[in-house]
Amino acid sequence: MIAKHPICPLRVRRTPNQFSWVDQRLVRDRYLESCSHPAAALYLFLVTVADCQGLSFYSDPSVMKRLSMDELTLDGARQNLLKVGLIAYDKPLYQVLAIDALPPLNSKAQQRKPMGKPVSLAQLFKHMMGENS
Repeated sequence: MIAKHPICPLRVRRTPNQFSWVDQRLVRDRYLESCSHPAAALYLFLVTVADCQGLSFYSDPSVMKRLSMDELTLDGARQNLLKVGLIAYDKPLYQVLAIDALPPLNSKAQQRKPMGKPVSLAQLFKHMMGENS
């Protein structure tokens, strides 16, 4: 077994006061494999700017400028993240969703079907909880 030790002990990362942290299940449970490069960039941006509830209010022009994306690329990235179930979106509000509320993508028996774009966050939560109303 390889003995691990920090290469730069003075720069060991800690959860910052503003909360942002990336969940390793994105790789382990294969969510990133279902994301295009623009979708992964958008997700990283949203995780970075979101508050502790995963919420952020960035306008399309602001996101496009910061990520060097055109409108079509941003829309495709957002749709990709909605389909994978990593975000909810109700313009202009984004919510980065909890990964632990979803079955892992690496399980062949638990393949998720795309939900489509939720009309509201309430409908998304009802869908996640298995309610049909």
